[in-house]
Amino acid sequence: MEEIWDRGLQSERTRLAWVRTAVALATGGLGAAGLSARHGLPMLAVAGFAMAALCGGVLLIRTGVRFRRVQAALHAGTPLDAGLDVLFAWLGTLSVVAGAFTFVFTVR
Repeated sequence: MEEIWDRGLQSERTRLAWVRTAVALATGGLGAAGLSARHGLPMLAVAGFAMAALCGGVLLIRTGVRFRRVQAALHAGTPLDAGLDVLFAWLGTLSVVAGAFTFVFTVR
């Protein structure tokens, strides 16, 4: 049986990529929501950006848990499951897109 575990730093790099994604969603969403609210844009834009910030915050909180699960799965040779985290990342990205479209079509 082929061993799935590699002694490299792949899981650590993946963890850092998830942290970067979460921080970008959280800070970008908060900043965009604040700007949208201050400039009187529709609540749909503010809500979209706030939802992205919330998804980023949840991803950031879950990073440690996910890392421990990935390490355990790699050492045990079992399949990895990141379904919930991928859903939060997708939902956050979709929220940014919705907020940006609302922003662009409102400012014109």
